[in-house]
Amino acid sequence: MKLSKIALRNITRNKRRSLLSIVAIAVAAMSIAFLFSFLEGYKNDLADNLHTYYSGEIRVRHKDYGKNEYLNPLHLRIESFRGVIEEIEKNDAVEAVSPRISFPTGIYRKEDTYKAIGMGVDFQYEKAYQNLEDRIIEGVLPEMGKNQALIGVELARDIGVKTGDKITMISTTMRRGSNAITFRITGIVSFPVQAFNKSYLLVPLDRAQKLLRMNDSVTEIIMKLKKGSSGSEIAGQLVAAFRAAGREELETLSWEEIGTSYSFIEMASVTYNFMALFFFILASSVIINTTMMVIYERTREIGTIGAMGMIRGEIVRLFFIEALFLSFIGSLIGVLIGIGITIPLSIVGINFGSAMEGVSIEISEKIYPSLSLRSTIFVFFYSVMVASLASLIPSSKAARVEPAEALRNM
Repeated sequence: MKLSKIALRNITRNKRRSLLSIVAIAVAAMSIAFLFSFLEGYKNDLADNLHTYYSGEIRVRHKDYGKNEYLNPLHLRIESFRGVIEEIEKNDAVEAVSPRISFPTGIYRKEDTYKAIGMGVDFQYEKAYQNLEDRIIEGVLPEMGKNQALIGVELARDIGVKTGDKITMISTTMRRGSNAITFRITGIVSFPVQAFNKSYLLVPLDRAQKLLRMNDSVTEIIMKLKKGSSGSEIAGQLVAAFRAAGREELETLSWEEIGTSYSFIEMASVTYNFMALFFFILASSVIINTTMMVIYERTREIGTIGAMGMIRGEIVRLFFIEALFLSFIGSLIGVLIGIGITIPLSIVGINFGSAMEGVSIEISEKIYPSLSLRSTIFVFFYSVMVASLASLIPSSKAARVEPAEALRNM
């Protein structure tokens, strides 16, 4: 009789034992498959937040701005920025652009002053750049040309304002003077990044320019690219276009070249690899221990089939085939359950809510797991391989025991 038929008969004969092995392997495979999906979603969320709120996939600034950024060098600006945007939009790989001015500000209200960060944006560009309107929990977007502001939900709570209230923003101008403008809050927004919720106000770009005495200029232009585009390649094309237009003072960097953004992604990758390694070890130990335990408990059975004339090599192959069948079924079930859990969560997300309070890293409160076909296939074959190979050690050891001794010890 073929060993595969004997293996299948052994599996169906002791259903409880087989079910135990299948469940253990399935749980381990499901855990690893879902972990991979969660961490992939974690990395995607971090990258998207960095591209949306900080560096963009490509960032254009004055070439000397970065060296003096801690001094808030508003004079190192992009003048006649709309002409620069026209050059950018000529590149078909660019999906959206956002001209911005970021500046520290004090908020004066009812004789109290609060520290915050102001951001002047063109809301028409911003609508295309991010789904800002969907994040408004109260009120509406400010209108260009009006002294109106959009405020982060936690900053609004700290100051004690709601839509319709007025605040006065005080800041240092481009020429190091002081200026102040009173704004009316038209909307309260819940950003996915906690730092924005706690510190940021968004005002119309032309109002920020007036407050800071910056005329028709901005401090940076960030952009998103169409899927599949190379940031470094497009950045190089834009550098050439700016030089041809006589704008040599502009510095154009892809997000990989921006130290802060890239370091965040690198940190996320290290975290990803460490967590994956930990769960790999944990899940592997579950699979290995279950497989070895089941085989060690079958020493008497091994002695019996040895007494019936089956040689050691055949015994080892028999148990390897059994483990292969069980691990295939368990891994397949586990991976399918992992996919079944991931798909709905990739739509509704996992809300960490209060767990993210006080966390300053650029991670959203809600993470959307992302299914990776490559990782899922890897988990399946990895689980099958580990469980199958785990059977070799105990079965080889048990097969060396003389049949009479094995039967006597049991």
